[in-house]
This record gives sequence, C-alpha cells and structure tokens, in this order.
Amino acid sequence: MQIGMEFKGLEKVQGLMQRLSNGQLRGALAKAIDDAAFQVQRGMKAEMARVFDRPTAYVLNSVQVNPRATPERLTATVWPTYMGGKGIDPQQILRAQGYGGRRRDKRSEVALRRIGVLPNGYQTAIPATPYPGSDDGRGNLRGPFLVQLLSYLQAFGEQGYRANMTAKRKKALQRGTAKQAGRRYFVAYGKLRGGRTGHFAPGIWAASGTDDVDVRPVLLFVRIGTYQPRLDMERISAQALAGEYLARRMRYRIRQAAGV
Repeated sequence: MQIGMEFKGLEKVQGLMQRLSNGQLRGALAKAIDDAAFQVQRGMKAEMARVFDRPTAYVLNSVQVNPRATPERLTATVWPTYMGGKGIDPQQILRAQGYGGRRRDKRSEVALRRIGVLPNGYQTAIPATPYPGSDDGRGNLRGPFLVQLLSYLQAFGEQGYRANMTAKRKKALQRGTAKQAGRRYFVAYGKLRGGRTGHFAPGIWAASGTDDVDVRPVLLFVRIGTYQPRLDMERISAQALAGEYLARRMRYRIRQAAGV
C-alpha cells in the first residue's frame, strides 16, 4: 500500500507553510507521510495477527515501510519485504492471502514432489495432533525435524546429497537412545494407490516402539486448496484512520519545522 501526500486539513497551518522554504516544507511533509505509513504498518501487523492462524514472527516482522518518503518523492510504501537470507520471500507467502488463489509450494514440498513422494495436486499439512517434537507451535515443522525427515527420505538434491541419511544412520535412528524412542518413517498413499498401507491416510508416517506398535502421522498429503482473500488493505487503512492521522501529523511536522 502506498501513502501519499493529501492537501487536507492544513488550513490551521497555512501561515506557517508560507514561512518555510520549499525544501523545509517538503521535508516536513515527507516525515508526516512516514508517520502515517508506520501507523498503517502497525495496523497491518495487527490485522495479520488477527486473521492468520499463528503467524510466525518472520512473516509479521516482514511488514516494512520501504521505501520511505523523501522530500523528492512524497510517497511511502507499506508491504511485506524480503530481507534476504534463507527464508521464503514473504510476498510469496502472503500473495494468496491478500489476493486469493493457490498457496505456493514450500521448499520441502518441492523436494518431496521432485523425488516422487508427494503426488501432483497435493501439498502437505501437519496433523491436528502433531507428531511429538515435530512442530514449532505455529503450524510448521521445526527446522531440525524437517531436515531429519527430508534426509531420511533422501530428498536432498545433488548439491546437498551428503545430507541424505545413510542406511547406518537410519538403523541408529530406529534403535533410538536413552532419551528418545527410536522410529522409522514411511510413506503411505491410502486409497490413492492402495497396497499394504491402503488403510492409512495419505502422508508420511512414523512407526516406533516394540514391533512398530506406535504409528502416527507426521505430514499428511492434502489437496491443493484455494484461499479466499483475507487481507484487505483498504479496510486496514480505514481502521488505522490513515487519512486523519496523516493530516494530524502534517500539521505537527509543519509546526516542528517552523519552530513553533
């Protein structure tokens, strides 16, 4: 969303505006626009926390005022911004939420689909009761757990093939330790393909305990869904009273520049 200059509500400071140079006035207006942009930023974060299911700090903190207003460019933009690193671009994450449509595949889904584990037309979802120690409390698998799962299934590509789990490491994982029960992972396709695992829901499962008596789902394969738009920037702007707030901050910044 862009915040721009609107000449409204400045009647009380018309005299002060005439005392300022063009550079001083535009500098004051740029600061006021940024003030309003930060107000919208707070409103957008609050709305995301309200409409999303346990959004991560990464997604919430991605909402930035960037670029900010300058005396030469009297507009500021508020929108999720990719800050670099290994994380997914938050604009990709939120595009379906703001505009509706299909969620993009996660990197783990791309990897599982590449090796033939994840069927076409499906994505992954954590079960209603997550596998013990697997989730981060926000509807995602913990990083170390996901790496172990992908490694077990040999899902790393050529550049990361050394991260794929060896047969020896798989046996050690199945034996377990004094602090952690052993387990093995297996893929089931349920009614999609039948076979020995035809009675399981499609997904990746873990079996542990003596003779694999404890069997629980880790990731389920679900049909790719279509999101309805949940982020309404016009509503966010209205709730933040962006227009009124901008006029108020413009009057303040003009008085500040004039030394009043």
